[in-house]
Amino acid sequence: MKDTKVNAAILIIGNEILSGRTQDTNTSTLATWLNSIGVKVKEVRVIPDIEETIVDTLNVLRKENDYVFTTGGIGPTHDDITAESVSKAFGVKYEIHKEGFKILEAYYKPGEFNEGRQKMIWMPENAELILNPTSGAPGFSVENVFCLPGVPSIMKSMLGGITNKIVGGEPILSKTISLKTVESEIANSLTKVQDNNKDVEIGSYPFFHAGKLGVSIVLRSEKQSKIDECNLQILKFVNEKKIEVVDR
Repeated sequence: MKDTKVNAAILIIGNEILSGRTQDTNTSTLATWLNSIGVKVKEVRVIPDIEETIVDTLNVLRKENDYVFTTGGIGPTHDDITAESVSKAFGVKYEIHKEGFKILEAYYKPGEFNEGRQKMIWMPENAELILNPTSGAPGFSVENVFCLPGVPSIMKSMLGGITNKIVGGEPILSKTISLKTVESEIANSLTKVQDNNKDVEIGSYPFFHAGKLGVSIVLRSEKQSKIDECNLQILKFVNEKKIEVVDR
């Protein structure tokens, strides 16, 4: 199947994620939002606050994907180096964003817009602002790279402002069938269904919930009719094997 999907990579930047001190929820939020506007997440990487690593990773991802979304490293502290690293990746100047400066100057009380906070509006030359309805400090985009803050609630609040900048395909639909079984019992049958349904992505995920051991089968496609057809084929072998369908 020729993959004409609009795709994206997510780049999570921050030592606090790698150390386990902070739990990453941004990947889930971004992937769910991207799927809803027809963009398929091809890969996710988590990297430290090291300039060379950010530059090298970004230069690979932005060439291999239609879009790249970064989270983290755009705050006011010394280890917030994402904006400067993006400037180096694109080979452009790192400078004060005049419009961003005005936004934050108006946001803070007189005297509060200090040097530390001014660091948040140093960006790559000609960056486009991503407005922040929660805490004032904007994110930014350069070409196909969109840089968002790491704080999950703030990051989520900024997605609405960039939806119209992303050109996606058809939204990706999904259906989940949960079965009281083990993966080995359905593996061969599921492989046959997958071979007959190249336009549907089929995943199987074991679960243990409320004392029940089972497998959830997730069907994903742009077309509901393809999911429905695939669903019927799965239910056919489920009935033949007398496997119980369970609610989760």
